[in-house]
Amino acid sequence: MSGEKTAAAAPTEFTTLWSPAVPIDRQVFDFTVGDDPIWDRQLLRWDVLGSLGHAYGLRQSGLLSEDEYLRLQQALRGALQAVSRGELPILREHEDAHTAVELWLTAREPELGARLHTGRSRNDQVAVDLRLLIKDALLQLHQQAGLLCAALLTFAQRHAQVVWPGYTHLRRAMPSTMGLWAGALAEGLLETLQTWPALWGQVDRSPLGSGAGYGSPLPLSRESTAQALGFAQLVQVVTTVQNGRGKLEAAVLGFCCQLGHELSRLACDVVLYSAEEYGYFVLPSELCTGSSMMPHKRNPDVFELTRARAASVEGDLATVMQLKGRLTSGYHRDFQLLKEPLLRGLLRTREMLGMMTLAVSKLTVDKARCAQAVSGGVLATDEVMRRVETGIPFRTAYREVAAELKKGIEPSAPAQLSQLVKRRLSTGGAGNLGLAQLRRQLKGTQRVAQQKQRIFAGAMAKLAGESSTEVLV
Repeated sequence: MSGEKTAAAAPTEFTTLWSPAVPIDRQVFDFTVGDDPIWDRQLLRWDVLGSLGHAYGLRQSGLLSEDEYLRLQQALRGALQAVSRGELPILREHEDAHTAVELWLTAREPELGARLHTGRSRNDQVAVDLRLLIKDALLQLHQQAGLLCAALLTFAQRHAQVVWPGYTHLRRAMPSTMGLWAGALAEGLLETLQTWPALWGQVDRSPLGSGAGYGSPLPLSRESTAQALGFAQLVQVVTTVQNGRGKLEAAVLGFCCQLGHELSRLACDVVLYSAEEYGYFVLPSELCTGSSMMPHKRNPDVFELTRARAASVEGDLATVMQLKGRLTSGYHRDFQLLKEPLLRGLLRTREMLGMMTLAVSKLTVDKARCAQAVSGGVLATDEVMRRVETGIPFRTAYREVAAELKKGIEPSAPAQLSQLVKRRLSTGGAGNLGLAQLRRQLKGTQRVAQQKQRIFAGAMAKLAGESSTEVLV
């Protein structure tokens, strides 16, 4: 139609920072870039911080003068502030965070910006970005899991005397308590947190200086770079960095899956035992959703979605395991697709931990419904053990009680159900949960994480120029 302006068609061929000599077909470019510009938004801050550490290493290696280094440091700190303000975007033509940062820098310091990539490949650059992001995420996960663990221990203490049936095969088995239930979930989380230092040690190794997997013919001081970035040590052999791609992501997502195991168990229990047919748990209205058709519904959606998210994290791990398997040594472009499941799995785990911490703090118990269900066969084992204590052999007592049950003779509940709790005084039993011991263990793991947090945060603050010892020279 005359008079109308049409948008100019995107060029079918163009060049990028990484392919200056050979034009790239637009369709090929779009296919190879994929969703990287979206996921790399989470890497921008870490890419700038990694570049600050790399610049320090170049200075210590004699590859930058002190004046060049200080100017580059100032420019990169400006880039960091631009990231914080949302003024350093990743355009699709940038491909990734690395190009976006370098082009931002060279637009302001052309010669210095062009020097920054000295001795570095996008391969070790993304490796350090991911390690910094993972360290930050692991510290958040530890803190959130610790808060949930503490909330479960508080719930266990508050409901230590609330007796309800324990189930096997989803059939009533023996008397249990709400304290036993919550205490077990707390200890399950704690067991996973106790593996955290080993995972941290796997992440806390600098990959910079490994280049594309075979090092660099330059006198790089890899140790100086690692120190500036707060890493405890190096990935020693340069080829290990690319050979390990996917392995680290799988370890992190495996940790998330272990947390998710407890979260899913908690969610499944609440969904089932808050149903009208059981009624042991009572969900406050703020934890429920309604129905667009049925006005009476109070649905446990937050617990169902926690259960689903836990399963999805296992899917993220499966994706990583499939991507990293059956590859030869060295770099492969397959590694690009590791970012999405890793970042997605970390986000899902953080969301689940936060939601379940809130939910546990608001969850209540119908003590009467719980007590009502502790009757009949659920007391059979207690009756067997009562007879054993009088001197009757276990197998004889077992057969006597079984025969009585067959005749319809059921054991009687004690006048006070708390007596059932008092009979369970072995370590870890309902009457001797050892919650104080679990709290001490939790504090121990938190002290370890806090120590790592101080080192990591201190290194990042120094690079960013936010600490009293901000100048790295």
